[in-house]
Amino acid sequence: MNIFMIGGTGLLGCEAAQQLINKGHNVTTVALAGLPEGAPIPKEMKIEFGDINKRSDEEILELMKGNDVFVFAAGVDERVEFPAPVMDYYKKFNIAPLERMFPLCKKAGIKRAVVLGSYFAFLAKQKPEMQCAQKNPYIKSRLMQEEVCKNAADENFSTCVLELPYIFGTQPGRKPVWTILIEQIEFMDKLPFTLYPKGGTAMLTCRQVGEVICGAALSDHKGYEALPIAMYNMKWDKFLGIVYDARNMPGRKIVGVAPWMMKMGMKKAVKDYAERGIDSGIDPYHLPYIMDYDLFIDSSYAKDCGATADDIEAAIHDSIKVSVAAHEGKAKLLEMRAE
Repeated sequence: MNIFMIGGTGLLGCEAAQQLINKGHNVTTVALAGLPEGAPIPKEMKIEFGDINKRSDEEILELMKGNDVFVFAAGVDERVEFPAPVMDYYKKFNIAPLERMFPLCKKAGIKRAVVLGSYFAFLAKQKPEMQCAQKNPYIKSRLMQEEVCKNAADENFSTCVLELPYIFGTQPGRKPVWTILIEQIEFMDKLPFTLYPKGGTAMLTCRQVGEVICGAALSDHKGYEALPIAMYNMKWDKFLGIVYDARNMPGRKIVGVAPWMMKMGMKKAVKDYAERGIDSGIDPYHLPYIMDYDLFIDSSYAKDCGATADDIEAAIHDSIKVSVAAHEGKAKLLEMRAE
C-alpha cells in the first residue's frame, strides 16, 4: 500500500513510517524543513519539505495521487503555548488541516485516514460530569477534531482517531516535551519531599505508537472509529519515582495532595501566564481534578492495532535524561514547532 503522511519526520510519524516500510509499504511525507540531527529518518521514505498549509489544493492532490491511506501525525498538544484566544490556534493546526485534507483525500481516491488525537477526548466522553470540554479549550478542540473525522467518514472513506495518552521515548536531536515537567518540579528540590496529585495516567512508548499507527493504517475497518490507546497505566507517585531516578535523586519522597491543595499552587502559574500573555489550553484550576483522577485505559485496543511489549520505565528514564540535558542547556535540540 501507499501511505501519504503529514509529519512523517516527527517523533511519532517517523516511528510509524519505519513500521510501515518494514512491512513493505511505501510512505511519502510532507514535513517542515530542518531535521533533527542524528534522527533515524527512514531512507526509503520520500520527503517533501515545506508547510502543507501553504501548498495549493492542486499541489496537495498531486502528492496524494496513487496513495491509499492518509495519516495526520502533525498538529499541537496542550503543552505548546499560544496567546489568547488559544482555540484559534488549535483550530488552525489540529482541525482546519483535516477539514481541508479530507475532501482532497476523497478526490485523490484515498480510502482511509488515521488521525493522532488525545486521550483527553476519551476522558471527556467517559466522565462528562467533570465538564472537561467546557473548562478546557484544548480538550474541547480534540472533541471538535473527532467530530470532523466522524462527519468525513462515508461508504468509501473511513476515518480512525487514535486517542493517545502520554508517550515516552526519544528521537536523537529533538527536544522532548517532558522538559516542561522538569521545570514544574525543580522548585521543590529544596524541600524534603515532592507534592504531587494522587491520580495516574495511561501511557505507552513511541515505538508502540508507531506500531499502533501502522496497524490502524492497514486496518480494513469501515466508517468512523475513535480508539483509546494505551499499553500501561501508572500512578503519578510511581512515575515520579522513575523521574527522580533519572535525575539522580533516587528514593525521593512523593506526597500525594488533594486537588484543592494543588489549586493553591497553580496561582503562580496563572500569574505567569497572564504576565506573558499566554492562554492555557488546560485550565490551571481544573488540571488538579484531572490529575487526581486515574485516567487509565485498557490495553486491548492498542494490542488489536499491533502494539507489542516494551520497557516503559526505560523509555521514561531516557525521556527525562534528555529533558534534563535540554533544560540545563547541555544539548542542542530541535524544539517542537507549530508551523
